[in-house]
Amino acid sequence: MAGFFCAAIYSRVIKIGGIMKKIFLAVIGLLAVLAAYLLAWPVPIDPVPWQPPINRGYVGDFKPNTDLADLERIAIGDIHGPEDIVIQNGYAYVSSQEGKIIRIDLSNLAHEDFADTKGSALGLEFDASGNLIIADAYRGLLSVGPDGHVTTLTNVVDDTPILYADDLDIADDGVIYFSDASTKFGAEAAGSTMAGSLLEILEHGRTGRLLAYDPNSGQTRVIRNGYAFSNGVAIHPDGDILVNETGEYRILKVNPKTGKQTVFIDNLPGFPDNINRGPDDTFLVGIVSKRSDWIDENAQNILARKIALRLPEAFRAKAVDYGFIIQLDANGSVLRTWQDPDAGYPATTGAIMHDGYLYVSSLTAPDLGRKRLVQ
Repeated sequence: MAGFFCAAIYSRVIKIGGIMKKIFLAVIGLLAVLAAYLLAWPVPIDPVPWQPPINRGYVGDFKPNTDLADLERIAIGDIHGPEDIVIQNGYAYVSSQEGKIIRIDLSNLAHEDFADTKGSALGLEFDASGNLIIADAYRGLLSVGPDGHVTTLTNVVDDTPILYADDLDIADDGVIYFSDASTKFGAEAAGSTMAGSLLEILEHGRTGRLLAYDPNSGQTRVIRNGYAFSNGVAIHPDGDILVNETGEYRILKVNPKTGKQTVFIDNLPGFPDNINRGPDDTFLVGIVSKRSDWIDENAQNILARKIALRLPEAFRAKAVDYGFIIQLDANGSVLRTWQDPDAGYPATTGAIMHDGYLYVSSLTAPDLGRKRLVQ
């Protein structure tokens, strides 16, 4: 009898051991599959090593303040992301991620639909004929007449598509200078303007470019390429073009005839988005997010950046809101900043000054921000 029980116990141990072995092998197999996925699954980026400047943080000219806190909110309807704003004849016009252009009567703040690009509208400026010129991330460079009719000016240059028209400015001679933020990661193909920007910055392949469109000839040309997400565009008083290179935390000054460039300001404390001309030859720059420690720390780590795209979105590096507008003089020196560390108004893309107010735009907010300027 004792032998029978011993045999039964031994048999049970053998079975348990067999089950544990199967579980162990299954776990090892799953880990091997997971490792293979993290190390080898195809991703859309082919990361390039680069060297970020040392992040000095919010010190010196960028010392924190709360001058951008408690913005007045102006309704823009059932849309979001008033990326840019332009004011003409008592009306403010704002773009949106949904492609709608909203017109706001500044006398009573009532808003109405003005046009619909059927794309994703970003930068805005009026030309000398009263047409609203739009950099649309999905559709290219567009013109909207006073009646709201939308016309495509250009969406191709040198037989290559313009995949991410971002911001623009218009010279006195009518030439429109605008950015194509990425020639690899189009905003529409990526699923959104934010998704496309993250891919371009994470890869750091420097596929962005600065373009010029001449309405007289209908020709589009490349002024310069090789930017890590070319973004905001503004014309300097001397005729050069300022372009925000978001992925490098800097603004460059480019000669539109030769393509020669110099650094206007660098090592910004966050990712610069739009740049707009302000009063007295100044410029207003929006910082859309704080710098990413993870991106800086892995600038030389190609594998880590690939693995990051294989992880669930919740585990990836993200934009970190920090309300921030910078005013620069014509030499690129900081005159002042408006900040909100709590980011009550998120993803600040830019600003303009008008009639005693600072109007602030956003990539994600459902409304337009405004603050009365204190003299």
